[in-house]
This record gives sequence, C-alpha cells and structure tokens, in this order.
Amino acid sequence: MYLTRQFEEKVRIYAKHFKVVLILGARQVGKSTLLDHIFPDLKHIVFDPVADRFQVRSDPDLFLQNFPGPIILDEVQYVPELLPAIKRMVDQSDAKGQYFLTGSHNLMMLKQIAESMAGRVGIIELAPLSLYELAGNGNVANNWLSQYLQDPEKFIHCNHTQLNYSKGLYETIWRGGMPGVLDFPLNLVGDYFKSYLQTYLERDVRLVEQVEDLTAFSRFLGILSMLTAQEINHAQLGRELGIPAKIVSRHLAIMQTCYQWHEVLPYYGNTLKRLSKKRKGYFFDTGIACYLQYIPNIESLASHPNLGALFETWVINQVKILSSVLSPSPQIYHWRTNAGAEVDILLEMNNTFYPIEVKCKVNLTKHDARGIMAFRDSYPELKIARGLIIYAGEIVYPINQNVIAIPWKIFKCES
Repeated sequence: MYLTRQFEEKVRIYAKHFKVVLILGARQVGKSTLLDHIFPDLKHIVFDPVADRFQVRSDPDLFLQNFPGPIILDEVQYVPELLPAIKRMVDQSDAKGQYFLTGSHNLMMLKQIAESMAGRVGIIELAPLSLYELAGNGNVANNWLSQYLQDPEKFIHCNHTQLNYSKGLYETIWRGGMPGVLDFPLNLVGDYFKSYLQTYLERDVRLVEQVEDLTAFSRFLGILSMLTAQEINHAQLGRELGIPAKIVSRHLAIMQTCYQWHEVLPYYGNTLKRLSKKRKGYFFDTGIACYLQYIPNIESLASHPNLGALFETWVINQVKILSSVLSPSPQIYHWRTNAGAEVDILLEMNNTFYPIEVKCKVNLTKHDARGIMAFRDSYPELKIARGLIIYAGEIVYPINQNVIAIPWKIFKCES
C-alpha cells in the first residue's frame, strides 16, 4: 500500500524548474517508489554495484543516447561515470525534468554534482516515513511546525487537533518509519532489521569505505545506537571501542554518507557563559536503533533506560522532516551549558529562535521548562518565540507564560 509522501509536491515543482532531479536517502527508504508513483509512465532503470548490464561504465554517452529522458535512473552512485555524461546531455537542451536520479550515498555524489551540474539539479533528501505520512496525511502542506514558525502566538492560542493514528507511542518508536517494515507482524520486525543491516553492511559500507572488519563495525553500530540523542566525543568513543579517534570519525562519516546517522550543531552565540560546543548525534530511524540495542519488543522498550533518548531521536527526526519540506527551512541547533541547562531542539528562522524541549512523560511541571527559561535568560537580546515541550501526553496546555506542552501526535491548528 502506497502512503502519500510529503515531498511529492516538491518533486513535481522541481521537475518543472530543474533539468535533473536527484533524490537521496537511505537504502529502502522509498526513493524509487516515490518516483514511480509520481511518474508511472517513465522508464525505470536500476543500476547494480557489480553487474554493468548496459555498459554504462564503459560508454555512458551511448547509454544515454539509447535511453533518452525523461527517465528514472536508480542508484546512480554505482555508475559515477554517468554523471558527466548527463551534464553533457542536459546542456544540449533547455527542457526541464529530463532525468530523475536516486542514490543511497551522498558524499562523492554531491561533490560531483556540485562541480558538474550546479544550477541544473534539484536535490531532495528523503527520510523514513514521518508520523504525518504513517497516518495518511502526507499531502498536508500546512503542518503544525509550519504554523508554529509562521505565527507562534496564533499557534499557541488556536484549536489543536491530533493525527488519527492508531498505534501507540512505544510501538511507533520501536517499529520506526522504514516503509518495508510497516506491514510486518510484530514478531518479524526484528528479522526485517537483521536482513536490512546485513545488506547495509555487506554492500553499502564496503562500497563507501574499505572496511575489512565488519564484525568490529557491527560492534561500533551497537555502541553508537546507545549514544543516540547524546553529544558525541570521538576520543571517548574510540577508547570504549579500543580504536583511534580518527577511525571513529571515519565510521561516523560512513554512517552519515549512507543516511543512517545525522548530527545537530550546537548553538553558542556571543554569550560569555561556558557552553558545550559538541554536536549531538541521532539515528535516522528509531526502529534500527532499537534493534541495535537488542530491544526485542514493545514491552521491553517501555522499561528501557534509553526510552527518553529514543523518544528524543524520534521527535527530532519528525521536526527535521517537517522542516525540510518548508522553503526556506529553519536552521536546527541544540543548546547546553556546562552546568546542565539545555534545549533539545533550537530552530532559527527569520531572526527568531524557537526553543523545543522533548519529554517522554505524561505529567509535566514547570521544572520541565527550565532549559527553555535558561536559554531566554541567557540571550535577552535575541527574539525568542514562546517555547514548546513535545511530550507523551494527549492534550495541549500551558506550562508557564512562555512555554506550552503539545502532544506527540499533534496534527495542526484549526482556525
């Protein structure tokens, strides 16, 4: 069953304004399915890391002559020789939407495209399914985040509605948002992730970096999963694994290149306070993180010590997805003092800051808003909107005059 994706409209717009549209994202995140749904009549060719069925690597120009656009070319990271040939081809015509490309690795591909097709390509990064998409509301443009950023005061005082979504919070976190796992019964979810990670390790990791010891890399993944939603210290992580910090940095780069891991920059502004300047790291999908932490079922997640970190990971991934469909998108930071005051998510847009805290609990108190209040006190010169606490409850209510609580299943404001 196809679920409407929030990027559909953006893909259609890009197809009218760019000669090439490139969709990047993790393996099996739905890139090809999205393009096939939007352009069902286009020819679709999938490239292989080993076989060169169409002799693309040896003669990419001949391939393009025999398979003219518009066409969908899947997993183009396996045929980097094709990109210069596409540039030569699109330079011969002003037509838009000539080629629709997908890729599961981003580092070298983005470098090549930036160098060769600047101004000709529109790039979209596709994440796992958001809660909007899981609930069948992927076509809603004016989501709760866009309403909050447009007018925080109106957002706080409006009538809020929730998504019509039947699964509970624990299952939502534990199952994650990979399209392939949605129809799996609970007792087979672990088998899906086992197969997924085996493919990821055997194909993607070996192709991106010459990692010889996959067992050691698997151990790295397991430890990293326990550090999701935490600041990452490369040297400390290296000591725990018994490997140099530079190897940790290389492994993290692999994870980011293959869209399994992303990092959020710290915000420190011009304050004189002692602030953390470390990035916070997150898995792109909480289902994968739960599997790597050996959380076998929903019941185990409910009592797991990392539940709060996994909930924060899930929330920031939702915010990141909802932000990415906006144009322009807000900058995303985290903020923490060495004394312990912190704001999990800090958005900056139009010279205004929007602080968001994440709490995996139902009953909130004024104490839960202390991080947002500390940020406001630290930067009196900044324009700071009223803050939000995204929590595990079901109603919207004020914590104090500057902070309100909103539920994890919030949909949007109704006028």
